[in-house]
Amino acid sequence: MNANPRKTFQLFPKRYGFFPYLFLIYLVLPLLMLRNETGWKQMIGYSLLVVFIVAYRQLYMTMGRRAFHYWLALQMGIVFILSIFYDPNFLYSGFFPANFIGWYHEKKPFRIALIAFAVLMLVPVFYYGILVSPDTLFFLPFLLIMLLSPFGIRSMAKKSELEMKLDQANEKIKELVKREERTRIARDLHDTLGHTLSLITLKSQLVNRLIAKDPERAQQEAKEIEQTSRAALKQVRELVSNMRASTIEEELIAAEAILKTADVHVEIQQEPELTNIPPLIHNIVSQCLREAVTNVVKHSQAANCWITIARTAAGLYCSVRDDGVGLNTSRAGGNGLKGIEERLVLIDGTLTLSREHGIGTLFIIEIPLIEKEEREGALL
Repeated sequence: MNANPRKTFQLFPKRYGFFPYLFLIYLVLPLLMLRNETGWKQMIGYSLLVVFIVAYRQLYMTMGRRAFHYWLALQMGIVFILSIFYDPNFLYSGFFPANFIGWYHEKKPFRIALIAFAVLMLVPVFYYGILVSPDTLFFLPFLLIMLLSPFGIRSMAKKSELEMKLDQANEKIKELVKREERTRIARDLHDTLGHTLSLITLKSQLVNRLIAKDPERAQQEAKEIEQTSRAALKQVRELVSNMRASTIEEELIAAEAILKTADVHVEIQQEPELTNIPPLIHNIVSQCLREAVTNVVKHSQAANCWITIARTAAGLYCSVRDDGVGLNTSRAGGNGLKGIEERLVLIDGTLTLSREHGIGTLFIIEIPLIEKEEREGALL
């Protein structure tokens, strides 16, 4: 078997989907313009366009590496040459490098690339507008759009990076919770069963020695072993029951950490103690809270978030409010909200979504705890 299998050639990285291919449509105009040229000028123009396409591909392949700067500079230089020595309409190809300038995360290289791009684009505009034809100045509005587009692309890239970091933080939190749970389980097993199992072992050895010498005492010790083992079984069941669900208090701590990571100021109002709430309700409310907080971070663009947990005459009240862009009715069935409703059906809970004073989203779940307790009491 070949230890070094050959890598499959990729025109563009798969993670970008069809977007790089769709952008190539804008090369139709430069191709048509070069058809009007003749001789060596036409051949050089086509050659520059080929190099431009190669640079376009390499910018996708070298993202985050030093070569990215060189390919971007080469692409901007080709646009400058074609627009100066061929046709000012080649300035429209500036949307290609403008897109890649927005990929810079750090401010310094972003500013340097943007300034260089602005100079290279303004020179042809004023050259043709002043020396050749004043009509060429109509490129200025399009040039303004080119110069502003990197800011929008950079903003979207930052949001995507924030969502990725949020997902990584969530995974890290889950891993830490699992690790802490394993430690707790090991500690509880040692504390609750270690002594009991040691006692059963000693009594079993004693029974083996007493069977021939003192059958009555051996029988009594065997009964005590049975009682001890039943007590151990009860302890194991209680331990497993405590492991099944996360609590609302734990989820509030995790929600506060996630919102702070996303630079969202959070205020939590919670009753000092949430008593008489079954583990199942704790678990479902925790999942609903997690989904609501995730929606605030990913979709709301909010600066502040308010979380309230309270007991009311009707039962348990939970609300998550933000000051973001507000509820998008076209996406109201998405963002995990359908899953929340399905969970709440299991405990007769209700979900309400609305806009708070026209700004942000108000997420409310209500669970009739008292009615459930009365029905359970009646059954007893």
